[in-house]
Amino acid sequence: MVTLLAACATRPPVTPPSPTAPPAPTRPQPEPPRPLDPAPSPAAGTSPAALPGWDEEDHLAAFNAFADGCRVSRDSAVRAQCDRAQHIRQTSRPVTPSMARAFFEAGFTVVEQETNGRDGLLTSYFAPEYPARRTQTAEFDMPVLAAPAGWRRGQTLPPRAEIEAAPPTETLAWMRAEDLFFMQIQGSGYLTFEDGSKARAAYAADNGQTFVGIATPMARQGLLPQNGTSGEAIRGWLAAHRGAEARAVMALNPRYIFFKLDPDDGGDPAGAAGVPLPARRSIAVDPTHWRYGDLVWIRADGGNLAGARGSYQGLVVALDTGSAIRGPVRADLYMGRGDAAGEEAGAVRHPLRMWRLVPRR
Repeated sequence: MVTLLAACATRPPVTPPSPTAPPAPTRPQPEPPRPLDPAPSPAAGTSPAALPGWDEEDHLAAFNAFADGCRVSRDSAVRAQCDRAQHIRQTSRPVTPSMARAFFEAGFTVVEQETNGRDGLLTSYFAPEYPARRTQTAEFDMPVLAAPAGWRRGQTLPPRAEIEAAPPTETLAWMRAEDLFFMQIQGSGYLTFEDGSKARAAYAADNGQTFVGIATPMARQGLLPQNGTSGEAIRGWLAAHRGAEARAVMALNPRYIFFKLDPDDGGDPAGAAGVPLPARRSIAVDPTHWRYGDLVWIRADGGNLAGARGSYQGLVVALDTGSAIRGPVRADLYMGRGDAAGEEAGAVRHPLRMWRLVPRR
């Protein structure tokens, strides 16, 4: 999330849903990060205890994230470790940090993921929360549209500007234009109406158009500085130029997402693997290199966006995917719900290294 428009992003790591889940929304493509950090890598097949930063990890939080999401794995070895985790939960009340650490060290070895010559990259995404209205107002003038009748996956529909000019489907709610634009980038969000009621806007369909990030053209046009294209900076500019000027910029991205409204249960959204995403402990990955339920150690240093946190490291679970998340060392960290998560996610664009935790047999 997914530097919102230049990368899917939002703060520290840590920490993907079922074959029938809708495809994850396209997320923006970021600019090149700085060189990878030179921390030595443990030899393949060694204990996770040799990972850089392992002693500082919150092993209990990582254990809970793995135990909550590991059932989605189709790998028999991962499922065996998942059974171990469930047994520990059932027989140890409570599970202690030392027990969690021992679980990982006894059950897994580590192998660093090769980059295939490409730099690794960490970005971040979040679940936005926005105000909405039941009826149109001067400020809340952009409709949240339902999926077109008979829509088929892969179908190509008109680009964003044409859809906005003549909405072809039912209106579910009304939002500020910039809020809807960002919610479409994230793929889902949470709406609060004027009477205090809440709903989750979930992905329902798309127009089949290719996603185009607006961060780079905004910087090239001098609308924002080169290092000032975080999600919050872009959103602020769009809000300050609400109307024809902002819509012209948003129209540079022809992709459009349609939604459905579900009750808000107060939790986090499900990823492509079909289970709720634990904040800061789940990542979106490229499914050609990773599988849902994989346990991964990430280490990311040297983000170069204004306001970026220095580094992210820790254990995460692969529970989501995204069309802009491509490559063996590419991850999108789910940061959580709300404004604080969004502000942090928007500044995540860090060089990345990834280690696969391989189950012992």
